[in-house]
Amino acid sequence: MTRDRVRLRSAGVRLLALLAVLLGLTAAPAAQGAERAEGAAAAPFKVLAFYNGTWDDAHISFVREANTWFPQQAAANNFTYTATNNWNQLTSITKDQYQVVIFLDDAPQTAAQRAGFERYMRGGGAWFGFHVSAFTTNAGGWPWYYNDFLGSGNFRSNTWGPTTATLKVEDRTHPTTTGLPATFTSSVSEWYSWSNDLRTRPNIKILSSVDPVSFPLGTDPNQSWYSGYYPIMWTNTGYRMIYSNFGHNAMNYETGQTLSSTFGSATQNRFILDSLKWLGTGEVGNPTPPGPINESAWYALVNSGNSLCVDARAAATANGTAIQQYTCNSTLAQQYQIRTTDSGFSRIGPRGNAQQAVDVTDVSTADNAPIQLWNYTGGLNQQWQAVAEAPGRYHFTARHSGKCLSAPPTTASGTQLVQSPCNGSAAQSFQLVQQP
Repeated sequence: MTRDRVRLRSAGVRLLALLAVLLGLTAAPAAQGAERAEGAAAAPFKVLAFYNGTWDDAHISFVREANTWFPQQAAANNFTYTATNNWNQLTSITKDQYQVVIFLDDAPQTAAQRAGFERYMRGGGAWFGFHVSAFTTNAGGWPWYYNDFLGSGNFRSNTWGPTTATLKVEDRTHPTTTGLPATFTSSVSEWYSWSNDLRTRPNIKILSSVDPVSFPLGTDPNQSWYSGYYPIMWTNTGYRMIYSNFGHNAMNYETGQTLSSTFGSATQNRFILDSLKWLGTGEVGNPTPPGPINESAWYALVNSGNSLCVDARAAATANGTAIQQYTCNSTLAQQYQIRTTDSGFSRIGPRGNAQQAVDVTDVSTADNAPIQLWNYTGGLNQQWQAVAEAPGRYHFTARHSGKCLSAPPTTASGTQLVQSPCNGSAAQSFQLVQQP
């Protein structure tokens, strides 16, 4: 059963389709995927995620949150997301239909599904696999996938129970890892090891592995890792693909209660989204070109850690309106102009009321002081230094306190932004996405 929604098309597109019919041409089918707000930029690539969703509560929990989280990220990151448990769609899938395929909790089982997927990959398609998509005890049953494509071979062991791990980024030059620190804390997962040593496999490039500071890894002494080398994220240079060995939530199996989130690590989320962009477009694209900020342009400020937008609560423009994080929707509440004041600082003004500015409440210099809108008076708490990190990506330092505009340690929409000591984390990094 496929879950997708047909996007709205403008009257102009309908007119073009009618003219095409009158001229004897074939009109292109309507694009399908996650619904987007009127006026948002068209998504340049489409993602189709396959899932099973019928075994192991921890995997089912991951599938459910993935099928909520990915559509929330789609608008801000220029893709559409469709999820299906009909694996037979693989038998005839083409790169033109879907530029990226995701396996959430399983892999193709029939000969026709497997042949279709291999044909898709050899034809230039792209793939992102999570956790169970690489699990097998019979790699010889599909050697191209398990031995050549993934390179991992058979499942060998796992940690238990599910925990976070400190991951070491081994290649920070790959497009999917350029935005990552040298080490970071993952979300909670059960971790797998494999029969093949990926370091010896042709074409396999390991992107991250378990940092030894994680040992012992696991909570059951009989199912913990105490030493060794364990790859977690990797790619095969012969294909456009990424595998990541997370996607198993902690669970109370007696009650069915989910105890963790695979999307609980902002840095890991950045890797996931940068991977999707690379898979879908060939680069970790940014709608904002390199160079100085255009002071006459309006931008959405998209947090690099959770992909939520800087937003004026309830689209209000009154003094004291909370500046919060919220699912990106291209409304005026999420559009800002960044205009120079002096000495390298700028005011961040909302499109809804040009007289206001993003302001640190009560001119506070305290950690976690909340951010609001207020009439612009030239106050030092209303001026920010935009410090470039990468093309189109910045952190913003408050002039009065030297602290950074920060997303809170939650992915919940509606949570107010704060200032906190600058630390180089994804929670303090914002992409400027130019608006119409």
